Amino acid sequence: MAGTLAASPFAPAADRPTNILFMLTDDLGWHDTSPWGNSFIDTPNIARLASQSARFTNAYAACCVCSPTRASILTGKYPARLHLTDWIPGRKPWPYARLLTPAFNQELPLEEVTLAEALKPRGERSAAIGKWHLGGAGYSPTDQGFDVNIAGSAAGSPPKYFGPLDLPNLKLEPGEFLTARLAYEGGRFIHESAGKPFFLYEAQFTVHIPLEAPEDLVAKYRGRDIGDCDPTYCAMVETMDTAAGQLLKSLDESGRADQTIVVFFSDNGGVRYQGKRPKPITSNAPLRAGKGHLFEGGIREPLLIRWPGVSKPGAVIDTPVSSVDFFPTFCEAMGVSAGKVDGVSLRPLLEGRSIGDRPLFWHYPHYSDQGGRPSSAIRAGDWKLIEFLEDGHLELYNLRDDIGERKNLANREPDRARQLRATLAAWRKSVNASMPKPNPNYDPARSSEGLTGYEPATPPV
Repeated sequence: MAGTLAASPFAPAADRPTNILFMLTDDLGWHDTSPWGNSFIDTPNIARLASQSARFTNAYAACCVCSPTRASILTGKYPARLHLTDWIPGRKPWPYARLLTPAFNQELPLEEVTLAEALKPRGERSAAIGKWHLGGAGYSPTDQGFDVNIAGSAAGSPPKYFGPLDLPNLKLEPGEFLTARLAYEGGRFIHESAGKPFFLYEAQFTVHIPLEAPEDLVAKYRGRDIGDCDPTYCAMVETMDTAAGQLLKSLDESGRADQTIVVFFSDNGGVRYQGKRPKPITSNAPLRAGKGHLFEGGIREPLLIRWPGVSKPGAVIDTPVSSVDFFPTFCEAMGVSAGKVDGVSLRPLLEGRSIGDRPLFWHYPHYSDQGGRPSSAIRAGDWKLIEFLEDGHLELYNLRDDIGERKNLANREPDRARQLRATLAAWRKSVNASMPKPNPNYDPARSSEGLTGYEPATPPV
Protein backbone atom coordinates (compact mmCIF):
# COMPACT_ATOMS: atom_id res chain seq x y z
CA MET A 1 0.00 0.00 0.00
CA ALA A 2 1.25 3.49 -0.81
CA GLY A 3 -0.09 6.98 -0.69
CA THR A 4 -0.49 10.03 1.44
CA LEU A 5 -2.17 9.27 4.75
CA ALA A 6 -4.04 11.87 6.77
CA ALA A 7 -6.12 11.91 9.92
CA SER A 8 -9.64 10.66 9.27
CA PRO A 9 -12.40 13.28 9.45
CA PHE A 10 -14.72 10.45 10.48
CA ALA A 11 -14.33 9.17 14.00
CA PRO A 12 -15.96 5.79 14.71
CA ALA A 13 -19.15 6.33 16.68
CA ALA A 14 -18.91 2.85 18.22
CA ASP A 15 -16.92 -0.36 17.95
CA ARG A 16 -18.76 -1.17 14.74
CA PRO A 17 -20.37 0.91 11.97
CA THR A 18 -24.12 0.61 11.76
CA ASN A 19 -24.80 1.45 8.10
CA ILE A 20 -23.64 0.64 4.57
CA LEU A 21 -24.05 2.82 1.49
CA PHE A 22 -23.03 0.82 -1.57
CA MET A 23 -23.02 2.93 -4.75
CA LEU A 24 -22.84 0.70 -7.81
CA THR A 25 -22.74 2.14 -11.29
CA ASP A 26 -23.23 0.23 -14.55
CA ASP A 27 -20.64 -0.12 -17.35
CA LEU A 28 -18.36 2.58 -15.93
CA GLY A 29 -14.83 2.35 -17.26
CA TRP A 30 -11.80 2.21 -14.98
CA HIS A 31 -10.48 5.45 -16.47
CA ASP A 32 -13.74 7.45 -16.56
CA THR A 33 -13.36 9.46 -13.32
CA SER A 34 -10.65 11.83 -12.16
CA PRO A 35 -9.22 9.69 -9.31
CA TRP A 36 -8.16 7.19 -12.00
CA GLY A 37 -6.69 9.80 -14.30
CA ASN A 38 -9.56 11.12 -16.44
CA SER A 39 -8.88 14.76 -17.23
CA PHE A 40 -11.89 15.71 -19.35
CA ILE A 41 -15.01 14.40 -17.55
CA ASP A 42 -16.08 16.44 -14.53
CA THR A 43 -16.40 14.13 -11.51
CA PRO A 44 -15.81 16.39 -8.47
CA ASN A 45 -17.94 14.34 -6.07
CA ILE A 46 -16.10 11.09 -6.76
CA ALA A 47 -12.84 13.02 -6.44
CA ARG A 48 -13.93 14.34 -3.04
CA LEU A 49 -14.96 10.88 -1.90
CA ALA A 50 -11.59 9.52 -3.07
CA SER A 51 -9.79 12.06 -0.87
CA GLN A 52 -11.70 10.65 2.11
CA SER A 53 -11.36 6.98 1.14
CA ALA A 54 -8.97 4.19 0.32
CA ARG A 55 -8.60 3.94 -3.45
CA PHE A 56 -7.98 0.54 -5.02
CA THR A 57 -5.95 0.32 -8.22
CA ASN A 58 -6.40 -3.43 -8.84
CA ALA A 59 -10.08 -3.98 -8.04
CA TYR A 60 -11.96 -6.44 -10.21
CA ALA A 61 -15.51 -7.37 -11.10
CA ALA A 62 -16.05 -11.12 -10.92
CA CYS A 63 -17.38 -11.05 -14.49
CA CYS A 64 -17.09 -8.89 -17.59
CA VAL A 65 -20.89 -8.38 -17.76
CA CYS A 66 -23.44 -7.22 -15.24
CA SER A 67 -25.72 -9.88 -13.72
CA PRO A 68 -22.92 -12.24 -12.61
CA THR A 69 -20.98 -9.46 -10.91
CA ARG A 70 -24.10 -8.28 -9.09
CA ALA A 71 -24.70 -11.82 -7.87
CA SER A 72 -21.11 -12.00 -6.62
CA ILE A 73 -21.51 -8.74 -4.68
CA LEU A 74 -24.66 -9.91 -2.94
CA THR A 75 -23.44 -13.44 -2.12
CA GLY A 76 -19.64 -13.36 -1.93
CA LYS A 77 -19.46 -16.24 -4.41
CA TYR A 78 -17.94 -16.56 -7.85
CA PRO A 79 -20.47 -16.55 -10.70
CA ALA A 80 -19.18 -19.95 -11.86
CA ARG A 81 -20.13 -21.45 -8.48
CA LEU A 82 -23.58 -19.86 -8.74
CA HIS A 83 -23.99 -21.04 -12.35
CA LEU A 84 -24.93 -17.48 -13.19
CA THR A 85 -22.26 -16.64 -15.73
CA ASP A 86 -23.85 -14.23 -18.21
CA TRP A 87 -26.16 -11.26 -18.22
CA ILE A 88 -29.78 -12.34 -17.90
CA PRO A 89 -31.27 -13.69 -20.19
CA GLY A 90 -28.02 -13.83 -22.18
CA ARG A 91 -27.11 -13.63 -25.82
CA LYS A 92 -29.04 -15.74 -28.31
CA PRO A 93 -26.75 -18.56 -29.49
CA TRP A 94 -25.38 -18.19 -32.98
CA PRO A 95 -26.04 -21.43 -34.91
CA TYR A 96 -22.65 -21.62 -36.63
CA ALA A 97 -20.38 -20.57 -33.76
CA ARG A 98 -17.61 -22.93 -32.76
CA LEU A 99 -19.09 -23.64 -29.32
CA LEU A 100 -22.51 -24.20 -27.80
CA THR A 101 -22.51 -22.10 -24.67
CA PRO A 102 -23.99 -23.63 -21.52
CA ALA A 103 -27.35 -22.78 -20.02
CA PHE A 104 -27.16 -20.76 -16.81
CA ASN A 105 -29.42 -19.62 -13.99
CA GLN A 106 -31.90 -16.96 -15.08
CA GLU A 107 -32.17 -15.61 -11.56
CA LEU A 108 -30.19 -15.51 -8.34
CA PRO A 109 -31.29 -18.72 -6.59
CA LEU A 110 -33.46 -18.09 -3.53
CA GLU A 111 -31.42 -20.54 -1.47
CA GLU A 112 -28.42 -18.23 -1.70
CA VAL A 113 -28.00 -15.94 1.30
CA THR A 114 -27.84 -12.33 0.14
CA LEU A 115 -26.16 -9.54 2.00
CA ALA A 116 -29.56 -8.11 2.92
CA GLU A 117 -30.49 -11.46 4.49
CA ALA A 118 -27.15 -11.84 6.27
CA LEU A 119 -27.61 -8.46 7.96
CA LYS A 120 -31.18 -9.11 9.10
CA PRO A 121 -30.12 -10.36 12.57
CA ARG A 122 -28.70 -6.88 13.25
CA GLY A 123 -32.03 -5.27 12.45
CA GLU A 124 -30.64 -3.68 9.30
CA ARG A 125 -33.25 -1.85 7.22
CA SER A 126 -32.35 -2.54 3.59
CA ALA A 127 -33.23 -1.05 0.21
CA ALA A 128 -32.37 -1.94 -3.37
CA ILE A 129 -32.77 1.19 -5.44
CA GLY A 130 -32.15 1.12 -9.18
CA LYS A 131 -31.04 -1.77 -11.35
CA TRP A 132 -31.62 -5.34 -10.10
CA HIS A 133 -31.28 -7.68 -13.14
CA LEU A 134 -31.13 -10.85 -11.02
CA GLY A 135 -34.59 -12.22 -11.74
CA GLY A 136 -38.18 -11.14 -12.12
CA ALA A 137 -41.36 -12.12 -10.30
CA GLY A 138 -40.53 -14.28 -7.31
CA TYR A 139 -36.85 -13.28 -7.44
CA SER A 140 -37.11 -9.52 -6.91
CA PRO A 141 -35.16 -7.64 -4.23
CA THR A 142 -37.97 -8.08 -1.70
CA ASP A 143 -37.87 -11.84 -2.35
CA GLN A 144 -34.14 -11.76 -1.60
CA GLY A 145 -34.20 -10.05 1.79
CA PHE A 146 -34.55 -6.36 0.94
CA ASP A 147 -37.26 -4.38 2.70
CA VAL A 148 -37.60 -1.84 -0.11
CA ASN A 149 -37.37 -2.17 -3.88
CA ILE A 150 -37.49 0.93 -6.08
CA ALA A 151 -37.09 0.47 -9.85
CA GLY A 152 -35.59 -3.02 -9.64
CA SER A 153 -36.82 -5.70 -12.06
CA ALA A 154 -35.55 -8.36 -14.43
CA ALA A 155 -34.58 -5.65 -16.91
CA GLY A 156 -30.93 -4.80 -17.41
CA SER A 157 -31.50 -1.26 -18.64
CA PRO A 158 -34.27 1.31 -18.74
CA PRO A 159 -36.08 1.90 -22.03
CA LYS A 160 -35.10 5.55 -21.63
CA TYR A 161 -33.73 7.91 -18.98
CA PHE A 162 -36.31 10.69 -19.21
CA GLY A 163 -39.92 10.46 -18.09
CA PRO A 164 -42.66 9.61 -18.56
CA LEU A 165 -41.46 6.24 -17.31
CA ASP A 166 -42.97 3.52 -15.12
CA LEU A 167 -40.68 1.21 -13.16
CA PRO A 168 -41.48 -0.92 -10.08
CA ASN A 169 -42.60 1.43 -7.30
CA LEU A 170 -41.39 4.42 -9.29
CA LYS A 171 -43.13 6.71 -11.76
CA LEU A 172 -41.30 9.50 -13.57
CA GLU A 173 -43.15 12.57 -14.81
CA PRO A 174 -42.48 13.93 -18.32
CA GLY A 175 -38.95 15.29 -18.52
CA GLU A 176 -37.87 13.89 -15.15
CA PHE A 177 -34.38 12.36 -15.24
CA LEU A 178 -34.05 8.82 -13.91
CA THR A 179 -30.51 9.09 -12.52
CA ALA A 180 -31.38 12.13 -10.42
CA ARG A 181 -34.63 10.58 -9.22
CA LEU A 182 -32.88 7.41 -8.02
CA ALA A 183 -30.45 9.56 -6.03
CA TYR A 184 -33.40 11.39 -4.49
CA GLU A 185 -35.05 8.08 -3.54
CA GLY A 186 -31.80 6.90 -1.98
CA GLY A 187 -31.54 10.06 0.07
CA ARG A 188 -35.14 9.68 1.15
CA PHE A 189 -34.44 6.16 2.34
CA ILE A 190 -31.46 7.36 4.38
CA HIS A 191 -33.56 10.04 6.09
CA GLU A 192 -36.46 7.65 6.70
CA SER A 193 -34.05 5.23 8.38
CA ALA A 194 -33.27 7.65 11.20
CA GLY A 195 -32.62 5.71 14.37
CA LYS A 196 -32.32 2.39 12.52
CA PRO A 197 -29.25 0.75 10.97
CA PHE A 198 -29.50 0.64 7.18
CA PHE A 199 -28.01 -1.03 4.12
CA LEU A 200 -28.61 0.95 0.93
CA TYR A 201 -27.74 -0.81 -2.31
CA GLU A 202 -27.96 2.10 -4.75
CA ALA A 203 -27.45 0.55 -8.18
CA GLN A 204 -27.71 3.24 -10.81
CA PHE A 205 -28.63 2.22 -14.36
CA THR A 206 -26.30 4.84 -15.77
CA VAL A 207 -23.96 4.74 -17.68
CA HIS A 208 -25.57 1.78 -19.44
CA ILE A 209 -27.14 2.34 -22.85
CA PRO A 210 -29.35 3.92 -24.12
CA LEU A 211 -27.02 6.91 -24.24
CA GLU A 212 -29.11 9.80 -22.90
CA ALA A 213 -28.28 12.83 -20.80
CA PRO A 214 -29.39 16.47 -20.38
CA GLU A 215 -28.66 18.30 -23.59
CA ASP A 216 -26.67 21.10 -21.91
CA LEU A 217 -24.21 18.56 -20.56
CA VAL A 218 -23.93 16.79 -23.90
CA ALA A 219 -23.21 20.12 -25.58
CA LYS A 220 -20.48 20.84 -23.02
CA TYR A 221 -18.63 17.66 -23.96
CA ARG A 222 -19.10 18.21 -27.67
CA GLY A 223 -16.97 21.29 -27.13
CA ARG A 224 -14.15 19.44 -25.36
CA ASP A 225 -11.26 17.31 -26.51
CA ILE A 226 -12.55 13.91 -25.35
CA GLY A 227 -10.60 11.67 -27.72
CA ASP A 228 -12.71 8.83 -29.08
CA CYS A 229 -15.25 8.91 -26.25
CA ASP A 230 -18.89 9.66 -26.98
CA PRO A 231 -20.00 13.11 -25.70
CA THR A 232 -23.33 11.76 -24.43
CA TYR A 233 -21.49 9.03 -22.55
CA CYS A 234 -19.27 11.67 -20.93
CA ALA A 235 -22.36 13.60 -19.90
CA MET A 236 -23.84 10.43 -18.39
CA VAL A 237 -20.71 9.94 -16.31
CA GLU A 238 -21.11 13.46 -14.95
CA THR A 239 -24.76 12.77 -14.07
CA MET A 240 -23.58 9.67 -12.20
CA ASP A 241 -21.13 11.82 -10.27
CA THR A 242 -23.84 14.37 -9.44
CA ALA A 243 -26.12 11.60 -8.19
CA ALA A 244 -23.33 10.24 -5.98
CA GLY A 245 -22.84 13.73 -4.58
CA GLN A 246 -26.55 14.00 -3.79
CA LEU A 247 -26.45 10.71 -1.90
CA LEU A 248 -23.39 11.71 0.09
CA LYS A 249 -25.01 15.03 0.93
CA SER A 250 -28.08 13.21 2.22
CA LEU A 251 -25.84 11.02 4.34
CA ASP A 252 -24.10 14.08 5.78
CA GLU A 253 -27.44 15.73 6.50
CA SER A 254 -28.58 12.63 8.36
CA GLY A 255 -25.70 13.04 10.80
CA ARG A 256 -24.67 9.41 10.29
CA ALA A 257 -21.64 9.68 8.01
CA ASP A 258 -19.33 8.62 10.83
CA GLN A 259 -21.38 5.45 11.30
CA THR A 260 -21.53 4.45 7.62
CA ILE A 261 -19.26 2.47 5.33
CA VAL A 262 -19.40 4.01 1.84
CA VAL A 263 -18.38 2.06 -1.26
CA PHE A 264 -18.17 3.19 -4.89
CA PHE A 265 -17.78 0.50 -7.58
CA SER A 266 -18.76 -0.55 -11.13
CA ASP A 267 -20.13 -3.91 -12.27
CA ASN A 268 -17.89 -4.33 -15.33
CA GLY A 269 -15.67 -2.30 -17.59
CA GLY A 270 -16.67 0.46 -19.93
CA VAL A 271 -18.29 -0.42 -23.26
CA ARG A 272 -15.74 -0.04 -25.99
CA TYR A 273 -17.83 -1.35 -28.86
CA GLN A 274 -21.48 -2.45 -28.72
CA GLY A 275 -23.20 -4.40 -31.46
CA LYS A 276 -22.75 -2.90 -34.91
CA ARG A 277 -22.04 0.60 -33.61
CA PRO A 278 -19.03 1.74 -35.71
CA LYS A 279 -17.57 4.14 -33.14
CA PRO A 280 -16.39 3.40 -29.61
CA ILE A 281 -18.44 4.58 -26.64
CA THR A 282 -15.55 5.09 -24.25
CA SER A 283 -11.85 4.41 -23.98
CA ASN A 284 -10.50 2.22 -21.21
CA ALA A 285 -6.90 3.08 -22.08
CA PRO A 286 -4.36 2.10 -20.98
CA LEU A 287 -6.40 -1.07 -20.40
CA ARG A 288 -7.24 -3.35 -23.30
CA ALA A 289 -10.77 -3.86 -24.66
CA GLY A 290 -13.85 -3.36 -22.44
CA LYS A 291 -17.12 -4.88 -21.32
CA GLY A 292 -17.69 -8.42 -22.55
CA HIS A 293 -13.98 -9.34 -22.52
CA LEU A 294 -11.72 -10.83 -19.85
CA PHE A 295 -9.00 -8.40 -20.81
CA GLU A 296 -8.38 -5.75 -18.14
CA GLY A 297 -10.69 -3.22 -19.76
CA GLY A 298 -13.63 -5.55 -19.17
CA ILE A 299 -13.03 -6.44 -15.53
CA ARG A 300 -10.80 -3.89 -13.76
CA GLU A 301 -12.98 -1.40 -11.87
CA PRO A 302 -12.81 1.83 -9.90
CA LEU A 303 -13.22 1.10 -6.18
CA LEU A 304 -13.36 3.46 -3.21
CA ILE A 305 -14.04 2.40 0.38
CA ARG A 306 -14.60 4.93 3.16
CA TRP A 307 -14.81 3.11 6.48
CA PRO A 308 -14.80 5.52 9.42
CA GLY A 309 -12.01 4.75 11.84
CA VAL A 310 -10.58 2.00 9.62
CA SER A 311 -9.71 3.24 6.12
CA LYS A 312 -7.17 6.04 5.79
CA PRO A 313 -8.09 9.02 3.60
CA GLY A 314 -5.96 9.16 0.49
CA ALA A 315 -4.56 5.65 0.91
CA VAL A 316 -3.83 3.79 -2.32
CA ILE A 317 -4.15 0.00 -2.20
CA ASP A 318 -2.53 -1.96 -5.01
CA THR A 319 -3.41 -5.48 -3.84
CA PRO A 320 -5.75 -7.27 -6.29
CA VAL A 321 -9.28 -7.64 -4.88
CA SER A 322 -12.58 -8.88 -6.29
CA SER A 323 -16.29 -8.18 -6.01
CA VAL A 324 -16.64 -11.49 -4.13
CA ASP A 325 -14.85 -9.72 -1.25
CA PHE A 326 -17.61 -7.24 -0.40
CA PHE A 327 -19.88 -9.78 1.29
CA PRO A 328 -17.33 -11.04 3.85
CA THR A 329 -16.05 -7.49 4.39
CA PHE A 330 -19.50 -6.18 5.31
CA CYS A 331 -20.32 -9.24 7.41
CA GLU A 332 -17.14 -8.77 9.44
CA ALA A 333 -17.87 -5.06 9.81
CA MET A 334 -21.33 -5.77 11.17
CA GLY A 335 -20.34 -8.73 13.33
CA VAL A 336 -22.35 -11.40 11.51
CA SER A 337 -21.25 -14.68 10.00
CA ALA A 338 -20.41 -14.71 6.29
CA GLY A 339 -20.70 -18.48 6.03
CA LYS A 340 -18.81 -20.23 3.24
CA VAL A 341 -17.90 -17.73 0.54
CA ASP A 342 -15.20 -17.27 -2.08
CA GLY A 343 -14.15 -13.80 -0.96
CA VAL A 344 -12.15 -12.50 1.98
CA SER A 345 -12.60 -9.48 4.21
CA LEU A 346 -10.78 -6.38 3.00
CA ARG A 347 -10.47 -4.88 6.47
CA PRO A 348 -6.81 -5.90 6.85
CA LEU A 349 -5.93 -4.03 3.66
CA LEU A 350 -7.81 -0.97 4.86
CA GLU A 351 -5.80 -1.09 8.09
CA GLY A 352 -2.50 -1.31 6.21
CA ARG A 353 -2.04 -5.06 6.67
CA SER A 354 -1.90 -7.96 4.21
CA ILE A 355 -4.54 -10.46 3.16
CA GLY A 356 -1.89 -12.85 1.89
CA ASP A 357 -1.37 -14.18 -1.61
CA ARG A 358 -4.30 -15.69 -3.44
CA PRO A 359 -5.28 -16.08 -7.08
CA LEU A 360 -8.40 -14.47 -8.54
CA PHE A 361 -10.54 -16.28 -11.11
CA TRP A 362 -12.99 -15.59 -13.93
CA HIS A 363 -15.09 -17.91 -16.07
CA TYR A 364 -17.13 -16.56 -18.96
CA PRO A 365 -18.20 -19.48 -21.22
CA HIS A 366 -20.24 -17.24 -23.53
CA TYR A 367 -20.06 -15.03 -26.59
CA SER A 368 -20.65 -11.41 -25.63
CA ASP A 369 -22.46 -8.61 -27.43
CA GLN A 370 -19.15 -6.75 -27.42
CA GLY A 371 -17.19 -9.41 -29.30
CA GLY A 372 -15.87 -11.43 -26.37
CA ARG A 373 -15.29 -15.16 -26.85
CA PRO A 374 -15.77 -17.99 -24.32
CA SER A 375 -12.82 -17.83 -21.94
CA SER A 376 -11.53 -18.27 -18.41
CA ALA A 377 -8.82 -16.33 -16.62
CA ILE A 378 -6.63 -16.33 -13.53
CA ARG A 379 -4.57 -13.59 -11.92
CA ALA A 380 -1.80 -14.64 -9.54
CA GLY A 381 0.47 -11.84 -8.37
CA ASP A 382 1.49 -9.78 -11.37
CA TRP A 383 0.68 -12.60 -13.80
CA LYS A 384 -2.56 -13.10 -15.66
CA LEU A 385 -3.48 -15.99 -17.93
CA ILE A 386 -6.50 -16.09 -20.26
CA GLU A 387 -7.56 -19.43 -21.71
CA PHE A 388 -9.77 -19.13 -24.77
CA LEU A 389 -12.16 -22.07 -24.80
CA GLU A 390 -12.83 -22.26 -28.54
CA ASP A 391 -9.37 -23.58 -29.35
CA GLY A 392 -7.54 -23.68 -26.00
CA HIS A 393 -5.00 -21.03 -26.91
CA LEU A 394 -3.41 -19.12 -24.04
CA GLU A 395 -2.47 -15.50 -23.50
CA LEU A 396 -0.11 -14.72 -20.62
CA TYR A 397 0.64 -11.21 -19.42
CA ASN A 398 2.78 -9.59 -16.75
CA LEU A 399 0.45 -6.79 -15.66
CA ARG A 400 3.16 -4.96 -13.73
CA ASP A 401 5.10 -4.42 -16.95
CA ASP A 402 2.26 -4.61 -19.47
CA ILE A 403 -1.02 -3.27 -18.10
CA GLY A 404 -2.32 -2.99 -21.66
CA GLU A 405 -1.91 -6.74 -22.30
CA ARG A 406 -0.03 -6.29 -25.55
CA LYS A 407 2.87 -8.75 -25.06
CA ASN A 408 1.61 -12.32 -24.93
CA LEU A 409 4.33 -14.23 -23.06
CA ALA A 410 2.75 -17.70 -23.25
CA ASN A 411 5.45 -18.95 -25.63
CA ARG A 412 8.30 -17.32 -23.72
CA GLU A 413 7.08 -18.59 -20.33
CA PRO A 414 5.64 -22.03 -21.13
CA ASP A 415 6.15 -23.47 -17.63
CA ARG A 416 4.39 -20.55 -15.97
CA ALA A 417 1.55 -20.70 -18.49
CA ARG A 418 1.17 -24.43 -17.93
CA GLN A 419 1.12 -24.03 -14.15
CA LEU A 420 -1.46 -21.24 -14.21
CA ARG A 421 -3.59 -23.19 -16.65
CA ALA A 422 -3.56 -26.19 -14.32
CA THR A 423 -4.55 -24.00 -11.35
CA LEU A 424 -7.36 -22.48 -13.39
CA ALA A 425 -8.63 -25.91 -14.45
CA ALA A 426 -8.54 -27.15 -10.85
CA TRP A 427 -10.55 -24.13 -9.73
CA ARG A 428 -13.16 -24.68 -12.43
CA LYS A 429 -13.53 -28.25 -11.25
CA SER A 430 -13.82 -27.16 -7.61
CA VAL A 431 -16.76 -24.85 -8.36
CA ASN A 432 -18.34 -27.27 -10.84
CA ALA A 433 -18.13 -24.68 -13.59
CA SER A 434 -20.34 -25.20 -16.63
CA MET A 435 -18.34 -25.60 -19.83
CA PRO A 436 -19.29 -24.96 -23.45
CA LYS A 437 -19.46 -27.90 -25.84
CA PRO A 438 -18.46 -28.27 -29.49
CA ASN A 439 -21.15 -27.19 -31.89
CA PRO A 440 -21.97 -29.98 -34.37
CA ASN A 441 -23.16 -27.30 -36.82
CA TYR A 442 -19.96 -25.28 -36.59
CA ASP A 443 -19.13 -23.72 -39.94
CA PRO A 444 -15.78 -21.89 -40.10
CA ALA A 445 -16.99 -19.89 -43.07
CA ARG A 446 -19.97 -18.59 -41.13
CA SER A 447 -18.74 -18.78 -37.53
CA SER A 448 -18.41 -15.02 -37.14
CA GLU A 449 -21.74 -14.10 -38.69
CA GLY A 450 -23.89 -12.39 -36.13
CA LEU A 451 -21.02 -12.07 -33.67
CA THR A 452 -20.86 -8.33 -33.17
CA GLY A 453 -18.33 -6.14 -31.43
CA TYR A 454 -14.63 -5.91 -32.17
CA GLU A 455 -11.33 -6.53 -30.47
CA PRO A 456 -8.22 -7.32 -32.50
CA ALA A 457 -6.27 -10.44 -31.60
CA THR A 458 -2.79 -10.18 -30.13
CA PRO A 459 -0.29 -12.74 -31.47
CA PRO A 460 2.32 -14.31 -29.18
CA VAL A 461 5.48 -12.23 -28.88
